[in-house]
Amino acid sequence: MKKTNVFKIATFFLFLLLTISNGMSQTFGVKGGLNLSNMLLKDEDGDYFDDTKMLPGFHAGIFANIPISGSISFEPGLLLSTKGLKVEEEDDDDFEASMKLNTFYADVPLTLKYTYILEDLKIYGAAGPYVGIGISGKSKSTYTYNGESESEEETIEWGSDEDKDDLKRLDFGLTFGAGISKGSILAGISYDLGLANISPYTEDGTKNSNRVFRISIGYIFPAGKK
Repeated sequence: MKKTNVFKIATFFLFLLLTISNGMSQTFGVKGGLNLSNMLLKDEDGDYFDDTKMLPGFHAGIFANIPISGSISFEPGLLLSTKGLKVEEEDDDDFEASMKLNTFYADVPLTLKYTYILEDLKIYGAAGPYVGIGISGKSKSTYTYNGESESEEETIEWGSDEDKDDLKRLDFGLTFGAGISKGSILAGISYDLGLANISPYTEDGTKNSNRVFRISIGYIFPAGKK
């Protein structure tokens, strides 16, 4: 899938959310914040990288809130989100190696949300599936020996060909979140548990899956406001 097609899909979902929100006179909002991403990397022998580290990044997007009944609502969204990980290794011979994998996705979370009103605060919890499409990505490796460093950078190739591609473009999984809002301002945390195996190489039980922890702040537009 070409990058231009990915942006067309993202634009379509954005238009759909705005249409649903305005047409039904429901609320919608925008949010963004910090990502801390990692990946599950394993094969049939178990984890093949035990020392992966979280990679800082960001997310930004839009969401709609559609009441179902009482305190329950349906909250679809569109997020542009970074994912990836860091790997660092060293030995006793003054050799160090590090790798950063930075990927950029368009994610569509589809969550059910429960809201509890406590005086002038709203406390919420949310859970549901998400689908993501990889847009772009780069990997950077750095090797250091006796104080001298060498780096190389590669662009991620998306696809299912194990001989030439790095990652599958389609991602999906479950997302869980909680937070508070007061007036039009919200703050929350969420966690994406990737269930898709995004590795095109699947021999020996190889599996790569995304993991993302998010801290968000956002603004909720009042219902019916144009």
